[in-house]
Amino acid sequence: MLILAIDTSGHTASAALLEDSTLRAQVSLYTLRTHSQVMLPLCRQLLDNAGVTLEEIDLFAVADGPGSYTGLRIGISAVKGMAFALGKPCAGISTLEGMAYNLLGTRGTLCCAIHARQQLHYCGIFSSDGREITRLTEDAILPQEQLLEQLRTLPQPVTVCGDGAVMLLEAEPGLIQAPPHLLLQSAAGIALAARHAQPVDADALCARYLQATQAEKLKHE
Repeated sequence: MLILAIDTSGHTASAALLEDSTLRAQVSLYTLRTHSQVMLPLCRQLLDNAGVTLEEIDLFAVADGPGSYTGLRIGISAVKGMAFALGKPCAGISTLEGMAYNLLGTRGTLCCAIHARQQLHYCGIFSSDGREITRLTEDAILPQEQLLEQLRTLPQPVTVCGDGAVMLLEAEPGLIQAPPHLLLQSAAGIALAARHAQPVDADALCARYLQATQAEKLKHE
């Protein structure tokens, strides 16, 4: 199975091509431009370099949250467009789960944390035996101290990743930081997680923000 995955949940736009369990290609770009300007060219570059056509893709996967509101919408719209045009299935993957799959070879407890604001983090906790990822908690937005209290009760060592890792390490030096190249979101993790996802039609894809967007907040004020 050929899976084309994209992640636009953070500052880095990334795309990855997975064939069965083999990562055929991946490309990432940390950019100040909007993801709408760079995402589709990145996908074309990736497929051209791998010698694969868009029509050969069996499944389109995308990070569906949490993360940047605008970034998530851009990524989901891109995948919907490609899937609709080709009549192919999709998979929406938790950004945090994708980050855990980036650390698939790591053993122990994995804490994936994206800094939301102030002392709040989007977070998900997973376990890895070096071959499989097991989810331990549902994705949530938690105060930092509450998250740290959870981590202290879990089997050690605990490896942390995401842009929230620095704050967590400052507060709890016993945590282990993921390697720099695996610290942030990546489409490779989304592709690996998508192997275990239930495919859906493109029109079923939607973002999972975990908190109300600014527009929704204003609507209810």
